Amino acid sequence: MQPLQADEPTAVGPYRLLGRLGHGGMGRVYLGRSVGGRTVAVKVVHPHFALDEEFRARFRREVEAARRVGGAWTAPVLDADPGAPVPWVATGYVAGPALSQAAGPGHGLPEHSVRVLGAGLAEALAAVHGLGLVHRDVKPSNVLLTVDGPRLIDFGIARATDGTASLTSTGVSIGSPGYMSPEQILGKGVTGAADVFSLGAVLVYAATGDSPFPGDSSAALLYKVVHEEPELGALSGELRDVAAACLAKDAAARPTPEEVARRLAPEGAARLVAAGWLPGALVEQVSRSAVQLLDLEGAPAEGPTGFSSPAVTGGSAPPAGVFGPPDASYAPALPPPRTELPKPKKDAAPGRFSVSLSATSTPTTENGRGRRLSCSVALAVAGALAAVTVGGVVVLNMLHGDDDTYSGGSGARPPEATASASASASASDAGVPKFYVGSWQGKGTVESLGQTLPAGTFDIVIRQAAPGQTVGTVTQTDALGGVCVDVLTLKSVTDKELTATGRGKEGNEAQCIQAPHAVHLRRSGTALRFTSDDPKAGNPTARLTRSD
Repeated sequence: MQPLQADEPTAVGPYRLLGRLGHGGMGRVYLGRSVGGRTVAVKVVHPHFALDEEFRARFRREVEAARRVGGAWTAPVLDADPGAPVPWVATGYVAGPALSQAAGPGHGLPEHSVRVLGAGLAEALAAVHGLGLVHRDVKPSNVLLTVDGPRLIDFGIARATDGTASLTSTGVSIGSPGYMSPEQILGKGVTGAADVFSLGAVLVYAATGDSPFPGDSSAALLYKVVHEEPELGALSGELRDVAAACLAKDAAARPTPEEVARRLAPEGAARLVAAGWLPGALVEQVSRSAVQLLDLEGAPAEGPTGFSSPAVTGGSAPPAGVFGPPDASYAPALPPPRTELPKPKKDAAPGRFSVSLSATSTPTTENGRGRRLSCSVALAVAGALAAVTVGGVVVLNMLHGDDDTYSGGSGARPPEATASASASASASDAGVPKFYVGSWQGKGTVESLGQTLPAGTFDIVIRQAAPGQTVGTVTQTDALGGVCVDVLTLKSVTDKELTATGRGKEGNEAQCIQAPHAVHLRRSGTALRFTSDDPKAGNPTARLTRSD
């Protein structure tokens, strides 16, 4: 957990905020406390989404759907205000590590723990599917481990399957590579069987510490899910049989959640949990987290400072759910409350929904494997497999702490382009011909898997520079919202062609390639033809027109 920054609120609705748990493409997640002392996770959407009435309607529907979810192994929605100046939703919080933290390459959970985990998650999915909902993003980081059993979180992304809530965006099917079902990737109709496939992948990860579909990139993961058999590692006996059945390519061949639960825990998961289900080291970790949470709650609390009244209220509060885990090292001092979130600007373009579908080598990834791959290849291929042929589903993947990404509309210019354009406006005419100087934008493609695939939007800004100096930037925003920025160093320029060396900007997302590569901008009438000699990125190309 991180301390609150100066521009962040210290209260949302009736909840006082203690720190920031994470942020993602949809918004930020805070640890909060009610005036009565209840600890919650408060999800606040990015302000620019608040200007989109269609988004508000979707958000309200999804909150209402998520509020229907209850049961022993899920995290309920406690409160929400979709009509607030900046919409928010609060869920219950219980300290406990995510499965993605408890297991990893080379170390899984004991067999008994995996059996209890699978039974609890299966019972949770049975209850969810009974309400006509599909979770759509069952994965290790959405599974929390508590002494009282596993918890399945992130039901803000659940979607009604009766056709009354058409949650669509840019034709993108949202999920997590390596845990998405084949039908999700291929854009076919998604039912509860997709969650069962994901459950099978989670069981393999819990037992082995590895995804059943390992790969170096999102593209490789998605391909393996559709075309190759899963790697079940050291799984054996009943667990292996259950996982293999869940991971069947044919959705109709998979067992139901009820069948999975009966096979793993004939007398119910609760009986197994009561007898003790976590290894000692994890029990100790969970206990420490609980104690530190109590210490955090012991800080003096001031009265609630709300900015709106909840729009989703009424009825008795559901049982405590979960969201976590907190950082053991942070016990913040509480500053005087700020009563408002930043207001969205009226001229801001409504953002697109975005999700990162990359596998990286950082420890926070689901399988902890893989090299850094460019946005061009990883997300363009993911877009080709999961977006181009899809009727489209939008989900609110905001309940976990993925890195944030720029989510501007298709015609919006990313912040890097805007800042650089301002700089170029005042540049002199010394070295680079006037034709090149300014801002350019266009749709691009890459070559991968023997095909030409869409690579999203390229925003290029050129300013005056001498050879060896920074001449501009290339900002690629792919179809799934991922952003990579290259900084261009001028090599040579003529009236017909500008040649530069591109290198990934410091601070890029993990999937972006940082290595140097040649970039060419060639005149084509009043347009520019952009090419990048970067095989790892699929040699992206784009036709650019002026955007300034």
